[in-house]
Amino acid sequence: MKNIMITLVMLFTAISPVAAQQTAKAVISTPGAHCEYCKERIEAYVSRQYGVSSVKVDIKKKTTTVTWIKDRTNIEEIKVHIANRGYDADDVTAEPTMYSRLPPACQYKPAAKDSTAIKP
Repeated sequence: MKNIMITLVMLFTAISPVAAQQTAKAVISTPGAHCEYCKERIEAYVSRQYGVSSVKVDIKKKTTTVTWIKDRTNIEEIKVHIANRGYDADDVTAEPTMYSRLPPACQYKPAAKDSTAIKP
């Protein structure tokens, strides 16, 4: 009986720090996520970030829902992580070099117009 009691105390002691971790959830606008390849890239990359619990990209709504542990990361770091992969994330614009490395089908921004062109 004493061994069972000691085992239970040790079990609850080990579990209590995990239960005390507070998580947060946010929906981030990702207008560049418009195909399955974009979805896979964002989910795989962001899910590897320290503190991120889950990532779900909705390509129809062009949003990314992220759940993270508050004391390990924050929403701004997650947005920067998405931008570093080549996709806009709310107010954080995509990193230009990574955006240019995306497959042409995943590059959603219109090409810049040539201002030197002669207009008729």
